[in-house]
Amino acid sequence: MIRRLYDWTLGLAAHRNALWALALVSFVESSVFPIPPDVMMIPMILAAPHRAWLIAGVCTVASVLGGVAGYFIGALAFETIGEPVLTALGKADSFDGFTDRYNDYGAWAVLIAGITPFPFKVITILSGTTGLSLPVFIVSSIVARGLRFFIVAGLLWKFGPPIRTFIEDRLGLVFTVFMVLLIGGLWGVRYL
Repeated sequence: MIRRLYDWTLGLAAHRNALWALALVSFVESSVFPIPPDVMMIPMILAAPHRAWLIAGVCTVASVLGGVAGYFIGALAFETIGEPVLTALGKADSFDGFTDRYNDYGAWAVLIAGITPFPFKVITILSGTTGLSLPVFIVSSIVARGLRFFIVAGLLWKFGPPIRTFIEDRLGLVFTVFMVLLIGGLWGVRYL
């Protein structure tokens, strides 16, 4: 089923309304859809490099708006679904402690998930569930998703088709290593 969704999403990149389809995919991927917008964005930029920045901008705006939708899914569904489950399991008190810890570092969680291959929808929903400050969530989402989509667009605009394999196979790893080094460096400066 995932392969069919992937192929369907990839096919949208060639559609005459591809930019609108990209916005839709970017929006729903941030809250519920399993296929990332990169699947459409990469072939669209390769086909029209002069539109790279527009395409990255559409991805960023739609993804952040979809993230806000995911945030509200977490905020509204927690009371009706999540809280009764935690109470039945006897974990409601420990969730309060988790919420405090998560919200202390929530901006970092959003930033890391928004840049790396970690499913962004998990963090958007969790941020709403824990009540992370909405402005903190939105700013972190704009920075993270903007970095991710504009770096990909910039690489494709500058290097064209030869960089595609690197982006598809290794860019997620590069982003992940960068975030680990950044957090490790900040931790080192703070505690050493």
